[in-house]
Amino acid sequence: MSFNSFIKHYREQLRELFRGEGGINEISLERGLPDEVYEKIMDCNPLQVWVPEEYGGLGGNTGEAMSMLEASGYESLALSLMMGINGALFIQPVVNYAEEETRKEVLDRFMNDRCTGGLMITEPDYGSDALQMQTACSYDEEQNAYHVKGTKHWAGLTGMADYWLITAREEQGNGNGLSRDIDIFIHDSRRGGIDVKEYYKNLGLYMLPYGRNEIDITVPESYKLKPKSIGIKMMLDILHRSRLQFPGMGIGYMKRLLDEAVQHCKERFVGGKKLLDYDQVKRRISGLQMSFTVCSALCAYTSKNIPLSKDVSNMSLEANAIKTVTTDLMQEAAQSVLQLMGAKGYRLDHIAGRSVIDSRPFQIFEGSNDILYQQITESVLKQMRKLKVKNLSEYLSDYELTHRSADRLDDLLDFEVDHTLVQRKMVDLGRAISRIISMDFTIRLGEKGFNQELISNALKAQKQRIETLLATFKSPDTAEVVEHYEENSKWIRFV
Repeated sequence: MSFNSFIKHYREQLRELFRGEGGINEISLERGLPDEVYEKIMDCNPLQVWVPEEYGGLGGNTGEAMSMLEASGYESLALSLMMGINGALFIQPVVNYAEEETRKEVLDRFMNDRCTGGLMITEPDYGSDALQMQTACSYDEEQNAYHVKGTKHWAGLTGMADYWLITAREEQGNGNGLSRDIDIFIHDSRRGGIDVKEYYKNLGLYMLPYGRNEIDITVPESYKLKPKSIGIKMMLDILHRSRLQFPGMGIGYMKRLLDEAVQHCKERFVGGKKLLDYDQVKRRISGLQMSFTVCSALCAYTSKNIPLSKDVSNMSLEANAIKTVTTDLMQEAAQSVLQLMGAKGYRLDHIAGRSVIDSRPFQIFEGSNDILYQQITESVLKQMRKLKVKNLSEYLSDYELTHRSADRLDDLLDFEVDHTLVQRKMVDLGRAISRIISMDFTIRLGEKGFNQELISNALKAQKQRIETLLATFKSPDTAEVVEHYEENSKWIRFV
C-alpha cells in the first residue's frame, strides 16, 4: 500500500468512527476507547508509517509520520498523542538502537499483531530531574539478562502497551550507588513484572491511561538498547526527536479548532449580525490562523531536516523551541476558541472546553516549558560567550535558525544581554528567542509558496508577540515573594 492510499483510507475511517452516524464522540466523558473502535483504528495499521520498508512498513519518513499525526489530531488530540507515543517514544528508538534480531522481532509484531509501545522515564520523586532516577538495573551473567527494579509513573498507555522502553541506572556495587549514565531496556509485557499500583484520574486526555507502576523485571541482554556512545546521549536523541515532532500532533488539532471556530462564528448571530462581522472576533480568528500557519512551518522544518537516521542529540535549541512554541500555541488556540464559543463551550463534553484541558499537559510533559525556555537562553548565551558577542541582534543575524527573522526585527534586538541573568529573565528571553526561531521558519515556508496572506498575517502577529515578550524581558521590575503575606492583609479591616 502506498502512503497516499493509506492516509486517505485512515482519514475516512477516523471521520466515520468519531463523527459518523453512530460513531464515538471523542469528547464524551468515557475513559479509554471502546474495543471495537480501537480495533478499527488499529486495523488501518497507522503505526506502519514509523516502520522502515525492510521491516514491512511504509518507510519511516518523518513527513509521512507527521501527516498521520495530523490526521489523528484533527479528530482527536488524545489519539494523536497515542500515535506519537508509539512512534516517537518507542518505534523510532527501537529502529535506531535495538539489536537487529530484536528489532526484527518487535517490529514484526507491530506490523502483524497491531502491538503498541510506550516509554517509562518519570518517577514519583524525579520528574524534571530525570537523570537522578532511582530505577536500578544489574547484570546477571548466568542468565545473560538484566534485572530492573523501580517505580515509574505518568507513562502514557499504562497497563495497555504490549511493549515498554524502560530507563534505569546500573548498580555500581560496593555501596557506590547508581551509575551516572542511563540504560534503556525493551520489555515485552507478556513477560510480566510490571504491576500497576494505581490508575490516575487524569484531568484530561481521557483516552490514554496513566498510573503508577512497580517494576521488577528480567530483560534479556539482547533487549537492551545499544547507544552509539553513551546512554544519556541516546536518551537526548529520543527526547529531542519526539519534541521536534510535536507540531505533527499540534497541526491537525489547530486546524480542527480553526474550522470549528469559523463555522460557529459564521452561524452565530449576535445583535443582528454574524459573530464573524465583529472586529474582536476577527482578531481571534486571525490569531487561530496564525497558530495554524506557524505550526505548519514547524511541521515543514522537521519533515525536511529530521530524517529517522539523523542523530538529534545535539539539537536541543531546535527541539526546545519547536516543542514550546507548538504547545503554547495549542493552549492559546483552545482558550481563544472557548471564548468564541461562549457558555456552551464551557462544558467538558464540548470540543472547546475539552481542548483547554487536553492541550494543557503538552506544556508540561517531555520537559516543562519554563525549564525549556531557560535552556534555550542558556544555549544562546553559551554560544554568544564563545563568540565573544554581547549584542543580541549581532548574534541572531548571523545564526542559521534566526537570520531571516532577525533582519526584520533589527531595532527590537539591538541591545546587549547580561550573561548573569536571573532565572525569570532567562525564561522571558527564551520565550522571545523561541518565537524568533519560529518566525524564521515561517519566512522559509512562505518562500516555498505557502498561502501568502496567511504568511503575511502570521509574520505581523509574531513580530507583535516578540515585541511584547522583549518588553517584558527588559522591564526592571521583579516582584518578590512576600514571606509574611498574612500580616496586615485582611481587606475588611480597611473598609
